[in-house]
Amino acid sequence: MTDDALTTNAHRRRLQAQTRRHFLDTCATGLGAMFLGTMGGLTPRVLRASARETSGEPRLDFTRDPARPLAPLPPQFAPKARRVIFLHMAGAPSQLELFEHKPVLARFDGSDCPASFLKGRRFAFISGVPKLLGSQYPFHQAGKSGQWISDRLPFLEKHIDELCFVRSMHTDQFNHAPAQLLVQTGNARLGYASFGSWVTYGLGTENQNLPGFIVLVSGGKSPDGGKQLWGSGFLPSVYQGVQCRSQGEPVLYLRNPPGVSRPLRRQMLDAIDAINRDTYAEFGNPETLTRIAQYEMAFRMQLDASDAMDIHKEPAEVQARYGVAAGKASFANNCLVARRLAERGVRFIQLYHWGWDSHGAGEAEALNLGFKDRCREVDQPMAALLADLKERGMLDDTLVVWGGEFGRTPMRENRDGQKMKFIGRDHSPSAYTMWMAGGGVRPGVSYGETDDMGYEIVRDPVEIRDLHATMLYLLGFDHRKLNYSYQGLDQKLTSVKPARVIAELLA
Repeated sequence: MTDDALTTNAHRRRLQAQTRRHFLDTCATGLGAMFLGTMGGLTPRVLRASARETSGEPRLDFTRDPARPLAPLPPQFAPKARRVIFLHMAGAPSQLELFEHKPVLARFDGSDCPASFLKGRRFAFISGVPKLLGSQYPFHQAGKSGQWISDRLPFLEKHIDELCFVRSMHTDQFNHAPAQLLVQTGNARLGYASFGSWVTYGLGTENQNLPGFIVLVSGGKSPDGGKQLWGSGFLPSVYQGVQCRSQGEPVLYLRNPPGVSRPLRRQMLDAIDAINRDTYAEFGNPETLTRIAQYEMAFRMQLDASDAMDIHKEPAEVQARYGVAAGKASFANNCLVARRLAERGVRFIQLYHWGWDSHGAGEAEALNLGFKDRCREVDQPMAALLADLKERGMLDDTLVVWGGEFGRTPMRENRDGQKMKFIGRDHSPSAYTMWMAGGGVRPGVSYGETDDMGYEIVRDPVEIRDLHATMLYLLGFDHRKLNYSYQGLDQKLTSVKPARVIAELLA
């Protein structure tokens, strides 16, 4: 380990020792130690050892070199997955039009919603007494596993035996931005580290010429949660997601401006590097080393990023398989880019596809109109991604995750209590579906169950933090021990509430 790294760790420990929480937690003369000592006769040495064993101190503090913040690091135990591709459908797709077959709901289509469905509930737009709404599309069983799926995803259906469905997801958020934040950061408030940031903090990345965490956006708009969804929060900023584009320059201003050659850019960076190292020597702020590393990463990316994002280097048959749209920012393009990034060693690849908020306020939001377009936009590309990864021998150690931020109601939306021209559903945090594939999950299974209306969970409810704990386990981490000390607390992706690894999802 370098002298700079040792100095940084020592400096950080001194700062931690100045917090009140640190005093109460570990100091031999602290209030907690004094109280426990009188109750159980424990010595200060035993108390300090116990505090270290239970506080979950960051395992990586003693092995991380701040000058190389993205260097590969070993997980805590043997992982099933080496990388993650997360497909977030921003706006929350309706599980009742895709994966939840509810013939009883179809039988009561058009009937008044029972009062019990409305009592004590908060809705974004529903008012009065809405009508129950059956699925707008036919369902059938598919594959050897016989899992139910609608006719909206014919390409994905061919891979249904690879999918592990979680049909009992639920959340306590019913507005988009906080619900998206909860899915991506484990907390509905701003300022917390995203899942991708935690993964790159814990594992680093295999390719030092590309960011460890890359974000691609399609659908015409960014998700409601904005850039905080891939932010690093309290973690060093080097672990935040880097938003790239699948058309044009991968990252804005990555190329040298006219008149600036690569040797000249190298000379400029050397000068900046010298200034930053003097600053670090004076103040000891690890973010200064992060800044140096990011400048160097940008310099290396000038060659590697453009190559990785250039989907036109793929054979014509591969482009056709994904349904890429030349010269456009599309989900299909992003899926193909995701595969290219994965095979180049990028640790966490996050795709957002906007437009799934099917309220029925207009054609684009109608379940019988715009919803069809959203399904067509994602069906072929994500099926091609699964097939491509499998053919290349990468699906076994690539965890692919699909889902939105909450579900949709079994009632038809009725703004101001009136029947609307287009068909839609309101937000429903009480139950929705996500799926995973590859990366150590059991293929061809479903976990959890909702009632006959698809409204409430009746078996095996899954919290967001349970999903996070399971994903971290597949990557080789105990979620309780992957933490970062901030404001006197050992911050974790799964926060302070109990979380469990869902063993039934593991292969």
